[in-house]
Amino acid sequence: MSKKKNNKKSESDIITVKRALKGYDNFEFIHSRDGRVIRLLAEYLYPKQVLDKNNIKKGIIFFGSARIQHKGENHENNLYYNDARKLAKLLTEWSENLPKEKRFHIVTGGGPGIMEAANRGSHDAGGKSVGLNISLPFEQMPNQYIAGELNFEFHYFFMRKFWFLYLANAMVVFPGGFGTLDELMEVLTLRQTRKVTKPLPILLFGQKYWEKLINFDYLIEMEMINKEDVDLFTFVNTPEEAFEKLKTELTRIHKL
Repeated sequence: MSKKKNNKKSESDIITVKRALKGYDNFEFIHSRDGRVIRLLAEYLYPKQVLDKNNIKKGIIFFGSARIQHKGENHENNLYYNDARKLAKLLTEWSENLPKEKRFHIVTGGGPGIMEAANRGSHDAGGKSVGLNISLPFEQMPNQYIAGELNFEFHYFFMRKFWFLYLANAMVVFPGGFGTLDELMEVLTLRQTRKVTKPLPILLFGQKYWEKLINFDYLIEMEMINKEDVDLFTFVNTPEEAFEKLKTELTRIHKL
């Protein structure tokens, strides 16, 4: 008589099945090529959440070189740092006396140089300023004067630029290199082509620098731009002059 076969599995034969990671918890997927759209959305939605939480709706954008230091061998560059710091302080002191829902916040690229100077000036006045940093292999560590959680880190240049434009109610562009030129020309192009239609005062700080760097008259002469295109910006040379122009324009535009 044959014995009955024992089909009962021993404990050593049982395979434990683990739950798979959810897609949004899967680091490898999120950082893969296929996860790029999720990363892009995160660079839009996360800043929006934090800015809304802090009631930051209006910004005055400062652009300028990361290489201009508070102390250095180039005395003229040092002056630009000090001027950016002073202007940001004047604007923040003025803004802090406005109704809360109408206040303007200083917004920079979050790094050193002119960006640090502007965040520092706002900090001097007791304000909360924003830093929209970008991951780069050099130069771009966040400065210490950005207000707490308003220090953002971006991977994508175009998403960072979106936030500059979204927050911008005015812009001050200090002397700078490729990055500053890229930011300035993109904004001027968007204004020229009416892709940005909101009122947006643009000040170029340091007329000598900008006119030496870019021959605007020659662009007009060669019919590369229209004569009225140069009305998209205004030259200023001192923090006091820039402050008065911005205060006047912002008061008029926003009926302060």
